[in-house]
Amino acid sequence: MIDMILFNGNIITLDARQPRVTALATAYGRIAALGDAREVRRLAEDGTIEINLDGKTVLPGLADAHLHWEWQARALRSVDVFEAPSKAIAVERVRERAAATPAGEWITGQGWAQDMWADRAFPTRFDLDAVAPENPVVLFAKSGHADWVNSKALEAAGITASTADPEGGQIMRDSAGEATGILLETAGDLVKAAVPDPTSAQLADMMAEAQKEAIACGITMIHDFDDPSCLVALQLLREQGRLGLRALKHINLNWLDAAIESGIRSGFGDDWIRFGALKLFADGALGPKTALMFEPYIGEPENYGMALVDKEEMVEHVSRASALGLSSTIHAIGDKAVHDVLDVYESVRREEKARGEARTSRRHRIEHVQIIHPQDAGRLAELDIIASMQPIHATSDMITADRYWGDRSDYAYNPRIQLDHGARIAFGSDAPVEPFNPWLGIHAAVTRQRNDLPLEGWRPEARLGLHEALLGFTQGPAYAAGMEDRLGRLAIGYLADLLVIDCDPYQLPPQELASVKVLGTIVDGKWRHRVFD
Repeated sequence: MIDMILFNGNIITLDARQPRVTALATAYGRIAALGDAREVRRLAEDGTIEINLDGKTVLPGLADAHLHWEWQARALRSVDVFEAPSKAIAVERVRERAAATPAGEWITGQGWAQDMWADRAFPTRFDLDAVAPENPVVLFAKSGHADWVNSKALEAAGITASTADPEGGQIMRDSAGEATGILLETAGDLVKAAVPDPTSAQLADMMAEAQKEAIACGITMIHDFDDPSCLVALQLLREQGRLGLRALKHINLNWLDAAIESGIRSGFGDDWIRFGALKLFADGALGPKTALMFEPYIGEPENYGMALVDKEEMVEHVSRASALGLSSTIHAIGDKAVHDVLDVYESVRREEKARGEARTSRRHRIEHVQIIHPQDAGRLAELDIIASMQPIHATSDMITADRYWGDRSDYAYNPRIQLDHGARIAFGSDAPVEPFNPWLGIHAAVTRQRNDLPLEGWRPEARLGLHEALLGFTQGPAYAAGMEDRLGRLAIGYLADLLVIDCDPYQLPPQELASVKVLGTIVDGKWRHRVFD
């Protein structure tokens, strides 16, 4: 039975065989027909809902190919220090939360970035002690690679002057050897382990709030990189009939053995929740200057960044996972980290070839690819490695990239290079590091502009066309998830995931793409968001 017909629309299918139509029909959660409104409406039956779009534009549902869904859900209830323009403002927001929080309860927040402050200096525990002396406080950096904590949090985590730096992390210290309150990379895990976790039911409720916002932006699928607690909450939402978007769930290294013992392979699951790849970290991030580089950071001749897992260990993990049916996806931001990861994949691709496995059976990825050495520019395409990138990072980080990487930034945040070499790309936001609104990412990819920079944008030769950007948020993530045969375009038999927007983006001035309004979102043939009659 035909459930619904949308007609009199400007329906952009992103399918080259039938690029634009004026009507579509859905049945049982799939696209049943596409074409001329008169032809499609003939399929209507008793009970079919017919909706006149009055010329509104329809697109396939958008995917976010890289975010931290549990972290995002929890951030909605945390102190908002996202891009606070000064340390004083961030501290004042903590003061306000502390005044309403019982003594002893944890205060968390997310999004500070010292590079946005006038002196660009890291803050200290004493800044937080002054406004929250009775509460342990942990504020996660915008990059996700540094934590700012107070003395109560250090005490709760058992961190003292004698605490050794953990592998892959650093406890920043003053001249006396005392912790300053800044924890880099894995050192932050010492405090995170002391923060009480919400129950699965509480986390599911938080995710329901985040899901509502994501769907209202046009997101119909996410690729998540958080821990199994996120998977449990997603399953709970589904069990309760509240899951309204699709999820690809990656597996962090700590749970690789459990996944292998369970026989999980990439693609296990269904169209709502399925497993993706093994997730590893090769290095840190630009903000705390821990991204692993071939050449040092400008102004810091001894700082080349930080390797979180060495190349030999990465080869061991990726090889083992591949042999047992799991793809891998590796966080790599610095050019040396990207180079090392490419070497890892080159080695594993040889093993896969010797076993007679098609490259498409192991859809390996590099997350971020924020800067690549010129000699490595074509290697993702050569090895058929997906470039999972976040266009919004370019407009967010451009000033910092120029400050610390200089002319090397010609090869930074540059999906244009990957597309020109023939690599597959998949776009996301890295939320809550950046907002998950995909229209901000589309705008960044097409314009590379922000309000405080010249009109032509940052390194404008790296700009993409709108069509390329849309494919990066649709067909790229669908391929990465192994779902390109039913997601990423509007075609007969494909899942009925789509959105209705207030304009034709192909007719819109590029500078206005960030303000596109989503009027309705359909997932699995059902309205999940609708603000038009």
